[in-house]
This record gives sequence, structure tokens and C-alpha cells, in this order.
Amino acid sequence: MIDLSNVSKSFTLHNQGGAVIEVISNVSFAVATGECVALTGASGAGKSTLMRMIYGNYLTQAGEIRIGGLDIVRSEPRDIIKLRRDVLGYVSQFLRVVPRVPTLDVVAEPLRALKVPADEAQDRASALLTQLNIPERLWSLSPTTFSGGEQQRVNIARGFAHTYPAMLLDEPTASLDAANREVVLSLIEDAKARGAAIIGIFHDEAARTHVCDREIDVGCFTPGMVA
Repeated sequence: MIDLSNVSKSFTLHNQGGAVIEVISNVSFAVATGECVALTGASGAGKSTLMRMIYGNYLTQAGEIRIGGLDIVRSEPRDIIKLRRDVLGYVSQFLRVVPRVPTLDVVAEPLRALKVPADEAQDRASALLTQLNIPERLWSLSPTTFSGGEQQRVNIARGFAHTYPAMLLDEPTASLDAANREVVLSLIEDAKARGAAIIGIFHDEAARTHVCDREIDVGCFTPGMVA
């Protein structure tokens, strides 16, 4: 489902004489349906960079990144947008939403984009918000007014609203208490059971051990500074 082949990424520091930092080089691995793989490595190893490359936020200098057969390295923007809508979900560390949009609509939006009937989309959003312990009295408010932990739970609800065949999870249990952490781990297990291919960054070692089938040390692909 997710297949990386000889993927490389570098950044040019124009304010430092054009020095080039090769962040990662020759990354190759695949994630099968129903599998959860953790990206590990020291801070600065390139975990978040690789995640953003897989999602299509960062350009890739070399190699292929195939998701459901589509090579996003060489795809048109409209194809990547369609992939994100239909196939590839992403739970980032931070919730980014339009201010004043009610929380229930924020969570239901990915389903509405897929033309799911409004009542069905709202039912799914309501169920997830309830499962993640967001009080119903808050659903009509914008999540921009919420605490960091509440925003993270809204972000997770939104990310799991659609049954994406592939998912990227960036610290999904960060900022959560023990009860909500268990809910998120259960959502990940359910996604695996229905066949989702998942790549995640988990600094929570216990969570990583619980849901991940194997680990990939991104540091093995980090060559460092080149001229």
C-alpha cells in the first residue's frame, strides 16, 4: 500500500553560502495493508521530514513514493489532493482549522468532501467526539478555543472520520491523559484490523510497542552535511 524506493531529500541554505544539507538518502521500505510501522531515530534524524514527503508537503529530490500505486513524487497536484481526500489520512501534531467553524463540522468535513450524506457524516463525527471524551456542549464551538489536549483529540477524531486505506500519524498520543491515550490506541488497532497501512512517529515507547509491528530507524538514512 505504501512503498518508498531510494527516496532522498536535501535542503539548500541560501543564507549560508548555498550549503546543502542532505537530510535523508536512499530510503527504501514498504508498509503492507494492516501493518503499522514506527519511524524512530534521534531528534533531527528526519522523521518528520520523511512524513511530510510521504504526504506530499515536501518535494522529493530522488526516488519514488507510491501510495496505492500512485507515485506522488511525479504526480500532479490535483492527483495528490484526490489521494489525500480518498486514500491517505494524516494526523499531525497540531490542529489547523478555519476559526469559528464548529467542532462537529471540523470533524465531519473529510466525510462531506467524499459526498457522504450530512446526517451520516455528523453521526460519525458525534461518535468519535464522544469516544474521545469531548463534551457535547463544546461541539458547537470552534476548537481554536480549546485546550491543547482537547484540540489534539479533535484532530484525531477528524483524522479517523474516514476509513482511509493509508494513514500517517505524527505523535498521536502526545498531550493525552491515560484514558484518551487508550482510546487512540484502540482507534489505531481498529484501523489496522480493517486493513489500513499506517506509518507513525511515537515518542511514547509503550504506545509504539502496543500498536506497531516493526520499527524503521530513520537515522540509518541520514548522511548529514555535504558540500
